[in-house]
Parts: sequence; structure tokens; C-alpha cells
Amino acid sequence: MSQDEFTEALGSIFEHTPAIATTTWQARPFADIENLHQTMAAIVMKMTDTEKLQLICAHPDLGSKVKMADASVQEQSTIGLDRLSIEEYDRFQQLNQSYKEKFNFPYIIAVRNHTKDTILMNFMERLQNNLDTEKKQAIAEIIEIARWRLILAISN
Repeated sequence: MSQDEFTEALGSIFEHTPAIATTTWQARPFADIENLHQTMAAIVMKMTDTEKLQLICAHPDLGSKVKMADASVQEQSTIGLDRLSIEEYDRFQQLNQSYKEKFNFPYIIAVRNHTKDTILMNFMERLQNNLDTEKKQAIAEIIEIARWRLILAISN
């Protein structure tokens, strides 16, 4: 694949950040999907703090009804975040707001590893963390989300 084709195919692996795929292309060839994922993750880890924060802020709130990337819509729908009851929706919105007020970026979790209930528990636990811990956790979750997106992209 050319760099443009590679970026077109994998540019959405990291939410609204196709530059990661563009940079990853330069490290080809990749032995397997795990090697590709590790290469992408290493690029993220080498990003500046400002770039990491931009990547974090590119993600939507969980359970939100705002327009989001197709991959986020699909991920959230796998556990029913697109079909929340009024009470559940209100709870997610309250937690999203509390989290954003404390950390100034959205709560991020790899939803494919969770249920609505475990996400709510995780939300409460992570609200107790400090800013540095949460930035690191957000990046770790983004890298896990990317792993799932790569698996799905390669299998389709």
C-alpha cells in the first residue's frame, strides 16, 4: 500500500488522528497485527503531552447523542450505550460532566472490555484519581481501543 492508501485504511484507528497511521506507515513492513499495533502504540507514547491531550480530547463522551466517529458509534452500541434508559442517560451525563470538570478532558474506556455496569463502576473509581494518573489511563485506554479497531479493520 502507498502511504495514502495505508492512511485511508487505518487513519480512523485513533479517533480523528490519521497522522498516527501516516507516521506508522514509515515503519513497514509489519510482521503481524500485533506488531502493527505495537508500532502505533509506540508512536502515541512518543507524542508530546500536548499531542496526547489533543488525542484524548478527540474522543466523545460515553453515551452521548452528539455526532461521533463511526467506530465510536459502533463500539458504544455493542454494549447498549446507544439505547440507554432516561435514568442511565442522565447518570452517564452526570458522570461525564463530573469527570470533565475534574480533568478537563473526556472519560475514555475501551468499552469492548466492559458492560454498562462495569463502566459505571470504573467511572466512579477513576474520579478518585489525580490528573497524571488519568492522563496515563486515558492513553492506555486509547491504545486498547486501537487494538480492537485494528482487529476489526483487518478482519473485515
